[in-house]
Formats: sequence, C-alpha cells, structure tokens
Amino acid sequence: MIDPPGPAPEIALVDTRGADFRLSALRGDLVLLFFGYTYCPDVCPGTLKDMQFVFEQLGGDAGEVRFVFITVDPARDDSDRIHSYLDGFDPGYIGLTGTDEALAKVYADYAVEVARGPAAGVGGYDVEHTSRIFVVDRDGFLVETFPYGLSREAILADLQHLLSLRDS
Repeated sequence: MIDPPGPAPEIALVDTRGADFRLSALRGDLVLLFFGYTYCPDVCPGTLKDMQFVFEQLGGDAGEVRFVFITVDPARDDSDRIHSYLDGFDPGYIGLTGTDEALAKVYADYAVEVARGPAAGVGGYDVEHTSRIFVVDRDGFLVETFPYGLSREAILADLQHLLSLRDS
C-alpha cells in the first residue's frame, strides 16, 4: 500500500477507438494501470495472462475494475494493433496511445522508465520498461503498486479487499 495515498496524476491519451481518454472518467471503479507494448516477448503477455485469471476469479465484481494498458512503444503500437492484442486477452481491457509528448508526460507523472533497446533483426527491438501495475482507487487516489512477479493470488486478494471497502 502507498501510505499516504495521493491523487493519481491525470492521464490524457487516446484509446483504441480514437476517442479521448481521461483517467478521471473512470472514477467510481478501481483502475489498474499497466505500461507495456504489444511486441513484448515475456513480461507484458505474462502480466495480461495473470490479469485474465484475476478478472475471472473476481466474477461479478470484475465489472468494477478497469484494466488500462498504456503503450511504451508508440512507434509500433498503433491503435489497431493495441486493440487486436488486448482483445486476445480480454475485450474489456482499455488500450491507450498518444503523441510522444503526451506519453512522455504520463511516463514522467508515474515515474515509468522506458528505454528502447538495440535493434534485433529486421525492424525488431525490445523496450525496457517499468513493469508494475499501478492501482487507482474509486476516488482517484494512487493506493498501491503491484511489482512484476507478484502472485495472481496476492493481486486478487488485494483487489478483493479494495472492492470490499465500498461496502463498509
């Protein structure tokens, strides 16, 4: 947990339908922010598979949680590619991109490190990036981050706890 929680910085990007996205529009839901890219060989697809499991286990409560994927590779991750990639995991996931400037602001606001690696093959390269999941509560506060490698069960338990706070 982040103690004390602070307001989550606003995110102003574009979703995979080309519509303007604002993080503040998701108030009332828990929001999981993940920074990744569609060509990622391991961390990103592993995280998305973990989230599939978590959302399945949440059952009816999953409707109160939004998973937001923000690209760290806008040169290759256009809206169509992000949409297609995320649909392979869960069509309810929100994919975001934007201008280099808009993305750089979001990365800075969330202290996300992004570094393009050396070329590997024709047009290929990896992107080193922060691989945490940032948790924004229903009131728009950044309350927790899940490090890469945290078990699905631990993530599920924390989300169930956060969801139960509305009922108390």
